[in-house]
Amino acid sequence: MRRLAKGAFYLAVPAAIAIGAWQGWSWWSWATAPVAETATEELSNEDVMAVQLDIPQGTPAAQIGRDLEAVGLIQSARAWEVWARWLRWRQPEGSFQAGTYRFSPQESMTEIGEQIWDGEVSRQSFTIPEGWSRREMAEYFERREFFSAEAFLEATTEIPRDRFEWLPEDIPHLEGYLFPDTYEIGEGPVSPDVIINQMLFQFEQVALPEYERGEPPEPMSLQEWVTLGSIVEREAVVAQERRTIAGVFWQRLQTGMNLGADPTVEYALGIRQTVDVPLTWTQVEVDSPYNTYRNPGLPPTAIASPGLASLQATLDPEETPYLYFVARYDGTHFFSRTLVEHEAAIARVERELAQRDEPL
Repeated sequence: MRRLAKGAFYLAVPAAIAIGAWQGWSWWSWATAPVAETATEELSNEDVMAVQLDIPQGTPAAQIGRDLEAVGLIQSARAWEVWARWLRWRQPEGSFQAGTYRFSPQESMTEIGEQIWDGEVSRQSFTIPEGWSRREMAEYFERREFFSAEAFLEATTEIPRDRFEWLPEDIPHLEGYLFPDTYEIGEGPVSPDVIINQMLFQFEQVALPEYERGEPPEPMSLQEWVTLGSIVEREAVVAQERRTIAGVFWQRLQTGMNLGADPTVEYALGIRQTVDVPLTWTQVEVDSPYNTYRNPGLPPTAIASPGLASLQATLDPEETPYLYFVARYDGTHFFSRTLVEHEAAIARVERELAQRDEPL
């Protein structure tokens, strides 16, 4: 009997250990599995949508686990704490990173944890098209709920020459230097300064080298280059006309003619003309230093952010006999050598528009 009892004891101990190990492994498998996988009921599409989580600087690992459990991204904050201790032991030089993250309930606890450990914050993008002004950018950022239009415009009047020494002195704002492109930033609150610095850095990397190695028809300052490039950008619609338009403006500057560019009047008035609502003669006579119908040379600053192609065309314009052009409102222009030819082209455009508006 004693021998049987002793034998049963030796059998029971391994069995108990095995059962305990199996239960522990089952719990761990459950605790680390994706929430969407272990749900007892079928999850709807809304339930498996990505969840955004903000992790402030200095948040302890245990608190991150509690937050993940509270928003339904992990099963057990206790399991998270065990895994976090193991991870810190394996990688003592690392740590969980603050930021805004976006996770799916279909990701496992360890997948979520590794993203936070590596700082794979959620990203959002924004796109600034060529030819936008500061004001148009400001309205766009306000629509996207990044910050108010007023905050952005105010920030663009602060010239960060301590970080970007190439910026011209005495410019009143950053019009023309906020390079148009598609950018990525982290999710969550963002300040105008962060975005402005990104755009200035892109100008420094992409546009500035073009200026430094360029050979324009006549020497021009960085400010003059960006200003003329912005006018070319706002006038040119189709790529094949870009260098021709730049050539016309160079011709006018070199012969002492006023540029007579509609976009400078639009900038002065804060409007954009359309085929249905073109500029009026009264508007063209507006008293503004930006009005290149009334004032010789270039306006005081750029009127928009020129893209790389317009900046390149300004440095390498087409040698052209043309002094005038008029928009056909299909993206192309009629180019003319003389005022007589130009007036004839305007009349032709007006006839084409009238015919287009006639009922069928």
